[in-house]
Amino acid sequence: MSTSTPSLSTNKLLFPIVLFHLFVIAASNYLVQIPVSVFGFQTTWGAFTFPLIFLATDLTIRLYGAPHARRIIFLAMIPAIIISYILSVIFFEGSFQGFGQLSELNTFVARIAIASFLAYVVGQLLDIYVFKRLRESQKESNWWMPPAFSSVIGTLIDTLIFFVVAFYQSTDAFMANNWPEIAAVDYVFKLLISLAIFVPVYGVLMSTFTKRLSTQS
Repeated sequence: MSTSTPSLSTNKLLFPIVLFHLFVIAASNYLVQIPVSVFGFQTTWGAFTFPLIFLATDLTIRLYGAPHARRIIFLAMIPAIIISYILSVIFFEGSFQGFGQLSELNTFVARIAIASFLAYVVGQLLDIYVFKRLRESQKESNWWMPPAFSSVIGTLIDTLIFFVVAFYQSTDAFMANNWPEIAAVDYVFKLLISLAIFVPVYGVLMSTFTKRLSTQS
């Protein structure tokens, strides 16, 4: 039985993973426009969706290797920024604005899309680097360490880049005044969600996919 990594051209999971990246990025960029108060702290709904990206990336590294994970990021990043902009303009601040809004450039949304692009690329590439190094240095019994620590570091850099680029001296008075608090709370929530939910889910999915791919081999 072969234990080699499945090829990019033959494995049917890769296309759904790219689509999953696009969906989560677009949804998160839309939801980040909608503030929410949790236990008195200001954050956005995007904090609850974006950690899914790190789950998908870490599973991709585990199943396909770092080069294929980087390829998925580069395949997803341009369509993601376009889809994010279109969706966020049409449904600006949670309300349907009509397709006519696309005829004019929405600089506020465009800034969010650019911030998301930069944060996604840098954060995910850093996540891949940390995950790969830890996986190479840790025993299989410590399977949780690569996704946990890569999420801690990748999410921190991702959150910092996104909020600084998107909302520092923003035209939106609320976000301009509150982005440091929102960014800090956003990071804490992302981290809690990643460590408490997505790392265990990663372990289950990794075991399931590994067994399935081994059987197919």
